[in-house]
Amino acid sequence: MIETKIDNIENNIIDTEEKDLKEKAIIEAIKKVKDPFQNWTVKEVMKDLLCGEATANEIFKRADFPSVNIGKTKTVTYVAYLVWKSTRKEESDENGKID
Repeated sequence: MIETKIDNIENNIIDTEEKDLKEKAIIEAIKKVKDPFQNWTVKEVMKDLLCGEATANEIFKRADFPSVNIGKTKTVTYVAYLVWKSTRKEESDENGKID
C-alpha cells in the first residue's frame, strides 16, 4: 500500500516536470515571434500543418480549436494556436492516433 502511494507521488512529480517543460517550450517559441498575439488565418494554419484548405477550415470549426470569426474571416491568435497544437500532440500520443 505504501509502495502504491510512493509510485503515485513519483508519477505526479514526473507529470508536473513534463508540464513545466512543455510550458517552457511554448514560452521559448513565443519569445522568438515578433508579435505572439498576431491573428492567423486559415491560410497560415494550412501552411503550418501542411494540409489543404478544406482540412484547415474543418479544424477552425472544431469545438476545441480556439478560433474567432471576425466578420467572415476565421482567425486564431498565434499563442492560442501553439497551445492547441501542443495539446493535440499530447492527446494523439496518449491515444495512439490523431483525430
